[in-house]
Amino acid sequence: MATPWRCRADGVDLAVKAQPRAKRPMVGGLSPDGGAIRVAVAEVAEDGRANRAIGQALAKALGVAPSAVDLLQGGGSRQKVFRIAGDPADLIPKLEKLIA
Repeated sequence: MATPWRCRADGVDLAVKAQPRAKRPMVGGLSPDGGAIRVAVAEVAEDGRANRAIGQALAKALGVAPSAVDLLQGGGSRQKVFRIAGDPADLIPKLEKLIA
């Protein structure tokens, strides 16, 4: 089974399926096609608020600083790619726990 992340020397690139304006914010699980981690936030997709909230939610779930999370692709889409800076050996087990 393919994973929604790609390892890099300085971290991982993570595919995310965003759900703005969610009643219950959460991070975890896979999108229906299995190609992305689901992230739901209460913020609206306006002026980048949902993107910032998703970055903060990912940082909290993975135990990294918010500055370690950057949006690479999909600023105006529900399909996004975030780069998480850090040691992939530390990040991968945390990501596996999120999709379990």
